[in-house]
Amino acid sequence: MTIMPIRVLGDPVLKAATQPVETFDRSLRTLCDDMLETMYDAPGVGLAAPQIGLSLRLFVYDDGRGSGSGIVANPELSPVGEETIEDEEGCLSIPGIFHVTRRAYRVLLTGQDGNGKPLSLEGEELLARVFQHETDHLGGLLYIDRLSAEDRRQVMAELRLQELEPERRRFRRSQ
Repeated sequence: MTIMPIRVLGDPVLKAATQPVETFDRSLRTLCDDMLETMYDAPGVGLAAPQIGLSLRLFVYDDGRGSGSGIVANPELSPVGEETIEDEEGCLSIPGIFHVTRRAYRVLLTGQDGNGKPLSLEGEELLARVFQHETDHLGGLLYIDRLSAEDRRQVMAELRLQELEPERRRFRRSQ
């Protein structure tokens, strides 16, 4: 298996339209295995194809709560009920930054598994958040796109501080 580089905020592939998965073969299975390996190495609970530079409607996940890992191709998502929940959310494409984000508490996810077979999963709490987050990636959305303008400015300020931190450490050592 191969650990793949994760694309970060600013990479155009994260905002690009994705294409449906049409061929379910050994190369797709290898890709999914590599995506899972990359996700676990990061570590994360989900990874969408655009995050590794591929404009495919495909993601992998493992919420770490015993439900196991999964592969979802061509997902469609719908909320179950009107209940929402706010919780901290992060993204492997925006490393080290977390922010409270509102999501549906429970969702129904349909699509196909890694073999092309129909898939229907219901998730709540963290699993619902993972399904929503990864499906957003396939539509060119990052979780920060769901934040208010003020919260997005705060996230961008945190990112700028992160970028400056290595320079600050070098400056302090040289003094």
